[in-house]
This record gives sequence, C-alpha cells and structure tokens, in this order.
Amino acid sequence: MDDATPASVTSGDQPVAAPAQPPAPRSRRLRSAVTVALVLALSGLMFTANARLARGDDSRHPENLVQLVDRESDRVADLAEQVDALTAEVARLSSTGDAPAGVDPDLAARTAVAAGTTPVTGRGVSVTLDDAPPEGNYPPQIRPDDLVVHQQDIQSVVNALWAGGAEAMTLQGQRVTATSAFRCAGNILLLHGRVYSPPYVVEAVGDPEALRDALDRSPGVQVYKEYVDAVNLGWSVEDEPEIEMPGYQGALELRYARPAGAVAS
Repeated sequence: MDDATPASVTSGDQPVAAPAQPPAPRSRRLRSAVTVALVLALSGLMFTANARLARGDDSRHPENLVQLVDRESDRVADLAEQVDALTAEVARLSSTGDAPAGVDPDLAARTAVAAGTTPVTGRGVSVTLDDAPPEGNYPPQIRPDDLVVHQQDIQSVVNALWAGGAEAMTLQGQRVTATSAFRCAGNILLLHGRVYSPPYVVEAVGDPEALRDALDRSPGVQVYKEYVDAVNLGWSVEDEPEIEMPGYQGALELRYARPAGAVAS
C-alpha cells in the first residue's frame, strides 16, 4: 500500500474511513474558558483604574504647592484645637492639686509666666505692621521687596518689647516664648506650624510707657519707620488697658543651640 494513501478499514463489504483526532477532554475546555474570563476581568479592572487616575478622581494628593499648604494648614489647625482641648483638661485637673513640697508657689507662678505656659492678663501695647499698598507713586529705586513686611522687621519689634520689660507677648494671637521661631516666606508668616498673612499684630503685657520707649530706641524699628515714611508701610502702636493672652501649647524643649560666640562643630 502506498504511504500517501489514507488508511481505511472495512466493515463487511463497505469501506469505513479512519476516525479523526479524539475531542479534547471536557475538563480542559472548561479550564480554558475560565482562564479567558479571568484575563478579561482583570484587563477591565486595570483599564478602569487607569481611567480614574487619568481623570484624577478621588485623588488624595494635592496637585500644586498652594493646595499642599492649604491642606497642611487645615490639618495643623485641627490638631491645634485638639491640643488646646487636652491642655485645658490638664490645667483643670492640675488646678485641684497642691503645689509640690518645698516649691514657692509665687516663684512657680512667675516661672510659668516667663515660660509662657500659663495665660496672662494685663495692660500693655499692641503693635501692628502691614504691607504698603501694591500701587502707588513710588520712586524708581523702590523695589517690590521694599513694600512688604520682612522677618527682621517683626524680629526687631519683638526684641525691643522684650528689652522694654514685656512680661508676656503674642504674635498673631500665638504666645511667644524663648524657644519660639518664626519665618517669613514672601509676604506670609510661618509660626508654630501655622501660616499668617499681614497685617501682623504683636501684643505685649507690661508698662506701656517703657514698651514705647524701647520701640523708639530700637535701630531695627527706626529703619522700618523710614520705609513707613517712604512707601507707606503700615505701622501703629496702641496702648491696651487689658490684654488677655493664652498659654503656649507646644513643646518647650530646645533641640539645637550653642553659647554665643561658640564655633559650630
């Protein structure tokens, strides 16, 4: 028989063709169908996720620096409210206890005022600094940077008030302590994790006359007043018969410091 001739069998007198390949088992066909369905389902989920990311739906991340600052400022404000509530509760519970043995209550009270941890009420002064109007008939040599309140301006006021005998102080309503640090970025103020815009208000409890004299003697304040006259920067000093100041709610530990004149390692 020729090798190219297909094989056949006979049944009686009639030839019968050889059977074709046996069909695939049912279990194999079922697994193939399930695999294809899973691949299609996963592909659909991936396409849906990519589309949502492309649209930015339910995005938890800010798209720019302004959104980041706003979100973080809101978060800090919420945490600060929680701290205030817990601090008030601690103060309420502590007020019922006796002072530690051997501690002068008057000395403890003065120390708390100096540290800024206790509320203070008394007469003093209020100093307000503000940016100049953005539009004005300014000389050509005046730069935009000359029209805003800077960090050194606020620092000069704060240092002068301390030198004038201020017992307690606030900046934008936040208690200022020996470890307080603030920084200006453009025309915004960063203090205790919060962001503030002008006008900037510094309040100090103490003898109003002595505090005013200290402001007048400060070289930094005198420079600021020159720009008040030149470009109309905001400046006012008001006597206050009674100022109520909250206690400082943050940590008082000083992490990085060295004696004056010491060389950093």
